[in-house]
Amino acid sequence: MSADAAAWEALRLSLWVSVWATLLAVPLALWVAWILARRDFRGKALLSAVVHLPLVLPPIVTGYLLLIAFGRTAPLGRALESIGITLAFHWSGAVLAAVVMGFPLMVRAMRLAIEAVNPKLEEAAATLGAPRWSVFGRVTLPLIAPGILAGAVMGFAKAMGEFGATITFVANIPGQTQTLPSAIWSALQIPGAEERAVGMVLMACAVAMSAVLASEALARRVAARITGA
Repeated sequence: MSADAAAWEALRLSLWVSVWATLLAVPLALWVAWILARRDFRGKALLSAVVHLPLVLPPIVTGYLLLIAFGRTAPLGRALESIGITLAFHWSGAVLAAVVMGFPLMVRAMRLAIEAVNPKLEEAAATLGAPRWSVFGRVTLPLIAPGILAGAVMGFAKAMGEFGATITFVANIPGQTQTLPSAIWSALQIPGAEERAVGMVLMACAVAMSAVLASEALARRVAARITGA
């Protein structure tokens, strides 16, 4: 595989991992954000601390913990492999690492959006006989849509840039687990490969800028629908 082909393959894998990580994390992040924003229970502070732990732990520590929990010699890792799910040193493990690292950012954005919604609006809908799921779908969800979108974009961006946990958990195998950040790191270790690294950096910048512009356009459309403009 040529250098240019390897760079494009790393970009393709990064996009693949980021999309899957975002799709898998958004529903769970929304559920956890709702619990933290709308429920009071014993252990709430502990749940919030656990959710935000990846933000303060060194990424390499997070990756090592994932390796301990889901490695091929770990009980959970062996159990998953027995049903055909391989995580360690596989692209699916990069998805898991991206989910774990981006999850706190997604939860925080969505939680702030939920807390900004006046609960009296939901209570008013409930007093009119609307079931809880209907209140959420018709009242809450449209109002928090920009927060969900912001969380999704932050999660996608974090997944695209994730390096430490990923390289620790799934290694840096070209064509298999080498994401764009790992490919950039590898290029920087080779004397004279700076030009190739710069090219991949420009790829990463282009993807990031495209994601931000797309999110801004979607946010404007959502806001227009909410206000009826």
